Amino acid sequence: MKKTFLIWCFIGVGFSFTSPLYAQDLSKQIVPLDPSVKMGKLKNGLTYYIKKNSEPKNRAELRLAVKAGSVLETDAQQGLAHFMEHMNFNGTTNFPKNELVNFLQTTGVRFGADLNAYTGFDETVYMLPIPTDSAGLLDKGLQVLEDWAHGALLDPAEIEKERGVVLEESRMGRGAQQRMRDKYLKMILNNSRYADRLPIGKDSILKSFKPETIKAFYKDWYRPDLMAVIAVGDFDVNKVEATIKQKFGSMTLPAKPKKRTEYKIPLDGSTNVAIVTDPEYPQNVIQLIYKQPGSKEKTLKDVRDNFAQQLYNAMMGQRMQELTQKANPPFLYGGSEYGNFLGDLESYTSVAVAKDAPSIETALIALLEENARVQKFGFTQPELDRAKKDFSNAIEQYYKERDKTKSSNHVQEYLDHFLNDKPFMGAQAYFDLVQKYLEGVSLNEVNALAKKYITDKNRSVVIMGPEKSKDEIPTEAKIRALLADTGKDVTAYVDDVLDSPLLPAEPKAGKIVSEKAFPKLEMTELTLSNGVKVMLKPTDFKNDEILIKATAKGGYSLFPGERETGMFASYLIQSGGVGPYNQTQLQKFLAGKTVNGGPYLSELTEGVGGSTNPKDLETTLQLIYAYFTEPRKDANVVTGLLANQKAYLENMKKTLTPEKVFSDSLNAVLTNYNPDRKPLTPESIDKINLDRAVEMYKDRFADASDFVFTLVGAFKIEEIKPLLEKYLGSLPSTDRDDTFKHPNIYPPKGRIEKTIYKGLEPKSRVSLIASGEYEYNPENNIQIEALQEVLQIKLIEALREEESGVYGVGVSESTDKFPTGHYRFSIGFGCAPENVDKLVKRTQEEITKVKQNGADKKDIEKFVAETNRKMETALKTNGFWLNYLDDNTFLGDDLEEVFMQDKLLKSITVESTKAAANKYFNDDNFIKVVLMPETK
Repeated sequence: MKKTFLIWCFIGVGFSFTSPLYAQDLSKQIVPLDPSVKMGKLKNGLTYYIKKNSEPKNRAELRLAVKAGSVLETDAQQGLAHFMEHMNFNGTTNFPKNELVNFLQTTGVRFGADLNAYTGFDETVYMLPIPTDSAGLLDKGLQVLEDWAHGALLDPAEIEKERGVVLEESRMGRGAQQRMRDKYLKMILNNSRYADRLPIGKDSILKSFKPETIKAFYKDWYRPDLMAVIAVGDFDVNKVEATIKQKFGSMTLPAKPKKRTEYKIPLDGSTNVAIVTDPEYPQNVIQLIYKQPGSKEKTLKDVRDNFAQQLYNAMMGQRMQELTQKANPPFLYGGSEYGNFLGDLESYTSVAVAKDAPSIETALIALLEENARVQKFGFTQPELDRAKKDFSNAIEQYYKERDKTKSSNHVQEYLDHFLNDKPFMGAQAYFDLVQKYLEGVSLNEVNALAKKYITDKNRSVVIMGPEKSKDEIPTEAKIRALLADTGKDVTAYVDDVLDSPLLPAEPKAGKIVSEKAFPKLEMTELTLSNGVKVMLKPTDFKNDEILIKATAKGGYSLFPGERETGMFASYLIQSGGVGPYNQTQLQKFLAGKTVNGGPYLSELTEGVGGSTNPKDLETTLQLIYAYFTEPRKDANVVTGLLANQKAYLENMKKTLTPEKVFSDSLNAVLTNYNPDRKPLTPESIDKINLDRAVEMYKDRFADASDFVFTLVGAFKIEEIKPLLEKYLGSLPSTDRDDTFKHPNIYPPKGRIEKTIYKGLEPKSRVSLIASGEYEYNPENNIQIEALQEVLQIKLIEALREEESGVYGVGVSESTDKFPTGHYRFSIGFGCAPENVDKLVKRTQEEITKVKQNGADKKDIEKFVAETNRKMETALKTNGFWLNYLDDNTFLGDDLEEVFMQDKLLKSITVESTKAAANKYFNDDNFIKVVLMPETK
């Protein structure tokens, strides 16, 4: 429920600058708002946005936005904006105690996954997806929003219970990142109020505040003039508007509303440098932040000028990516982008992850040089032309999918309008503007942005690294010297492009030799003359999307003792490009096209995956054909990639984080210390051989006869048959009989308990695992799924709501069909070290209750509702069908199994859950792994 503050992740917004004269007329035109949205304001000041949208059908997305976050807290309220968000789920006028969550779960809405909220510095937003196909549910959903707005009970007893939950959320956020952030935050936020008002607040206040203190926050800031109700979905707009007016119109403003101060982050022109280290931080990270005054998109000129910023970001991103594709990359990762910062500011931010502490200087120089290069020489016209093609293509797709856009996407637009004054034009108007004005964005105009973005004023430099390496990190004096001197001798960017056909010769097309219809699935299976099978499911779920996946059995399991090379084989091939194109050239060749994806080689399978659209389907199939027939190796690029991988692993090895130690220890126990499941180490990278990787790849892709391709999306079968015959029917075929060699690595039998002591913070993690042999079939699968969900519900109630001992608890299940059936249940949570034994005991008690009595009938009803609702929407997505058809084909399962759901759900009873619990939670097979902090 907490909004995480990531200081180096930004979303682009516009920046005003002087544009060519032909665009000046736009400066007098206010951005028109999408006319399909009914927007209004009640007499009490509450704003509302309503839009009818049928994707997905019979669903609505509801939001309550409050312009009140942690920045408005008094000194005594620090953390209570966030705490208030929690309390709105713990008793309101119409939903006392936890009845809100219970009610929504019975409608198929999942707590956390669907029903959620977040608290930021300046806002609190509540999210509620609700079905609209049952009488009264939409009204009930709006009733929930009204209760959140002014019906929180704030029962002192419930406040006491929730303290533990929020404190556990705070506990889970502790660690190296938090400790370093606390050291540099005031600097980059210029000692503004934002630096003193992190949404999670202070533990001392969370433990001791009086109910009156949070009630004061609720009374002061949860008021209609600071609120918006947003409703987007499959409903009658006029009825929803009438309901909003009826429910929210009765809210009244306080007689003397408290002034909502708009806090600012001051700019003083200075350059600040922070060097922070921590004993548990394994990486070496550089952030350059060039802060700028914020801007708003008020006129069409502002929107049009924003095109230049997006083109700048795209071209800079391409250049930074190219640096990582060199034989000796200057950093593991690097990026630069202009966008939102915080408060009233925007920023141009450059980030790099260095290979090690001594390489921080190299990485910083690379960032500064790339910024200087674009300042001094600008971008090239071919770069701009490609960026425009990509931008135009993306907007064209957005426009084509305008009637298939999900309600949740629309909701975000209206939130941005209410909270940040960002206009929403609608797809038609924005598409028209792009069509008319994008081409007119000149190279000089984009290049001028570099001088605006990158200055020697209002800079912050943050260097983060491991405590062990602090003596190897450049000093502040050195960093300031680099800022002053780097980039003076940079040369112009050289654009590495190639203009050649992707395929050296036209493939010799094969033929369709058989065709089989699956009427119930609305699918057709083709068999081509080379043995390749193609499953085709045309849909109307999207207007401009085609998803592709192909799978064959084998993988690197067929190369025993060569796990490391096998794991990296397809990655190394892709890094080399394909056919005549290296990776950089290929990306440029595909500019303006929707062609995504490539080959993969896993332990048990090999295949290809990707997405495209009808216009670019042929290019995508050409690329797939090329990956089969023209794989390309680039030794220089691979040298750099593997050096980066090794450096990353060396950093992790030098500074083992508590999370890494726990994860590796748990993995070792669950795989019975099998060497084929050991985590990668720097020594692993030394075992990777490029030539052998190419041999393995070629071997697995030399025979396409056992590949099954699945295509789902916007196509007509008869129209694409010639393309399938030409590019898939011509793939190489040796007709070999292939399968995989399953390693058969599963958790060991017996009772195992292991405690790991690692970490400076007083926090623990617990993982409980039950596993064993399993008869894999649909009937057992649904029972295991039901058991997982009812346990999830019960453990949230027990450990979070009753014990107040955790922020969250996860219950997951997995089943395997090969080589013999196997199942695994995993229960995990974080908590205070002193509460581990108590919470483990309570967990086992809840499992025992299900073993003795079966699940509560109401929890079974929740599982059935959630499963039905989830499936209703999944069946209308291309991604579901792509993975379902591919998975069932690989497993040899009935392709029509999806239609058994109603029958299978009826088999879930109190008795069946009791039987499943006794069968799958066998006390003889139990693993407990616990992370405890180091003793001091």
